[in-house]
Amino acid sequence: MTVSLSELVNYCADLLNVGAIKDYCPNGLQVEGTNKVQKIVGGVTASQALIDEAIACGADAILVHHGYFWKGESPEVTGIKRKRLKSLLSHDISLLAYHLPVDVHPEFGNNVQLAKHLGFLLEGPLDPAGRPSVGNVGRLRKPMKAASLAAHISDTLGRECTYIGDGDTVIESIAWCTGAAQGMIEQAVSAGVDAYLSGEISEPTVHIARESGVHYFSAGHHATERYGIQALGRHLQEVYDVDFTFIDIDNPV
Repeated sequence: MTVSLSELVNYCADLLNVGAIKDYCPNGLQVEGTNKVQKIVGGVTASQALIDEAIACGADAILVHHGYFWKGESPEVTGIKRKRLKSLLSHDISLLAYHLPVDVHPEFGNNVQLAKHLGFLLEGPLDPAGRPSVGNVGRLRKPMKAASLAAHISDTLGRECTYIGDGDTVIESIAWCTGAAQGMIEQAVSAGVDAYLSGEISEPTVHIARESGVHYFSAGHHATERYGIQALGRHLQEVYDVDFTFIDIDNPV
């Protein structure tokens, strides 16, 4: 089966409430390709490696979390940007990218999906005043020692997570936000949770974790943001009977 590109874009815009979310990049159709979409390749980032895989698969569209045209980047179409765009346009492949809309969605969002995979019970937003709140707070299904939680996260995501804290302490409550959200540890401290998980870690995060007593887990930007696009792609496959394939281009960060 096929779906028109315009119908696919409009459906995603409504589903993800794109118009209501301010972001650092355009969400939706970033590069226009063929009008008929039968095969979609999904990934975390629209890297050249993912584009090459999509071309080899005969994809009509690529669906990603990290697309192009970020605020503050150079506007010139040269170098890496030129090669990526040329590859998409010459093969008539559309690029659909959803950043914050995929982070925050209550069903297909990265944060909700990460919680599902790790077995966290979601209780509410990390930032109740956020519009919308990107992170969440919740609890473990079963309290466990911090060292055991670190091992569980590493095993589930297939990537060794970085852990700051006393491994023998029992963790019950946790806050989390996928990707480069290490700065939100201060909100986790204010929320009074036992632990905080994000994708990336930075030098100040270590000191905040040690001095506040909030256990910190850094599980990888890429690793924590693989599940939203997979869930969204499977949903589009069910709705339109198109072919969806998620391709994981490994990234250690």
